[in-house]
Amino acid sequence: MAEEYEVRGIPSYTKEDTWAKVIGDGAVKVGITDYAQKMLSEITYVDLPEVGSAVVQLESFGSAESSKSVADIYSPISGIVAAVNQDLADDPEMINRDPYDAGWIIEITPSNLDEELKNLLSADEYKALIKEKTS
Repeated sequence: MAEEYEVRGIPSYTKEDTWAKVIGDGAVKVGITDYAQKMLSEITYVDLPEVGSAVVQLESFGSAESSKSVADIYSPISGIVAAVNQDLADDPEMINRDPYDAGWIIEITPSNLDEELKNLLSADEYKALIKEKTS
C-alpha cells in the first residue's frame, strides 16, 4: 500500500517538492512538502539564506540535511528573502512535524509574482507528480 502524503489545496508547488503560499501582505511563505520531509526522514539541519539575499525561481537557496541525505531546497518564486524561520536552527525537526505551517522555511518579497505563479503546479498536479514518483 502506498504511503499517504498531505498535499494542501492552498499553496502552489514545484516539481522540486517546495510549496509557496501567498500571505496577506503579498509576501510568499516557502517550505518543503510533506512528501519531501518524509523522503528525507528525520531532518537534523537546515541551511538558511540571509535575510535580504536574492532568490531566483527554481534555483536552490539552501539545503535540508538528515541522517539519510542532503537535499537542496528550491525557491518557487524570485525575490528578496524577507524573513527566515529562526526556530529551525534549534528545532529542524519542526519541518517533519508540521511542514506546511510551523515548519515554513523562508518568506520572500516577490519580484514577479503573477508571472511566476503560472510556472508552479496546482495541488492536483503535484499529487499526480507524487503518484508518478512513488509508482
